[in-house]
Amino acid sequence: MVGVWLKALRIIPKVTKQEWDSYDIVSRWLISTRAAVFIMTGLAAAIGGLLAYRSGNFSWPIFLLTFFGLIFAHATNNLLNDYVDFTKGVDKDNYFRALYGPHPLENGFLTKNRFITYIIVTGLLALVAGLAITYLVGLQTLWLLVPGLFFLLFYTWPLKYYGLGEISVVLVWGPLMIGGSYFVVSGGEWSNWVALVSLVYAFGPTTVLLGKHADKLEADKAKNIHTIPVLIGEKASRYSIIVLWVIQYALVTFFVITGQLGPAVLLVLLSIPKFIQMSKVMLQKRPEVQPVGKEGIGWPLYLVSRAFVFNRSFGTLFLLGLIADIIILKFF
Repeated sequence: MVGVWLKALRIIPKVTKQEWDSYDIVSRWLISTRAAVFIMTGLAAAIGGLLAYRSGNFSWPIFLLTFFGLIFAHATNNLLNDYVDFTKGVDKDNYFRALYGPHPLENGFLTKNRFITYIIVTGLLALVAGLAITYLVGLQTLWLLVPGLFFLLFYTWPLKYYGLGEISVVLVWGPLMIGGSYFVVSGGEWSNWVALVSLVYAFGPTTVLLGKHADKLEADKAKNIHTIPVLIGEKASRYSIIVLWVIQYALVTFFVITGQLGPAVLLVLLSIPKFIQMSKVMLQKRPEVQPVGKEGIGWPLYLVSRAFVFNRSFGTLFLLGLIADIIILKFF
């Protein structure tokens, strides 16, 4: 089953009921939680941890609790997203979510009670990690835990329904995840500088969500879900993704020029070919039908898959740049 686990961590696989019934509980959980997107959260936690190490204060136990706690929190949010949309009837009639990957409730793979069990167990694991960190670091951690719970519980409704989902992602994957990871791993030191640096990465997951919501713009509009792409239109959404990518490069350049980060983080410039490639896609209207060949792989995921690929490239290079920066800072 390890092969299934690795596949579920790389892509959102399409599976039949027969295949699902043959899988172990870990495989089912990874598929149900859409584990392929956990890399976005893993990168955020790692960046926060690296910045804490850079400052000279780092705790491995707290970092590991933070890393896995955030992963389980992300998983809980994905499960809640599917549960809420299913109970509200959003996922009926071949809605977008049921097309790009298995929806355990909509596809009849899991009963409602079993799915609720997934949510409770996953959520409790995230909560236990959060409470353990609070015990180790101090009650001031609640200033991060409480907002985290708020976004986890209320992202799907009402935030996503009223154009606040994308803004939530900037806050969550930036100051809350990266800034929060820095805070707890460093032993309770808040840094406005780290919160600002976190935006370098936070705009990446935001473009992924913008791409996803632009992909399903018409479906969301029909369901009366007012995401930002529904409010501003597909073209403006595609252009906004490119603008946010440019801002990411601009922020890195600013931090290097001002000496706040070392030149090693300019490693992100190696993602420019990917930026050019994906920007060419974003400049064109999204196809109404599945393109033939490699371009249509993963349909109806189209804009989001391009944004995800770029974010993975940029985020990984930013992480490697920070590692190189720390090595140079500490040992040379």
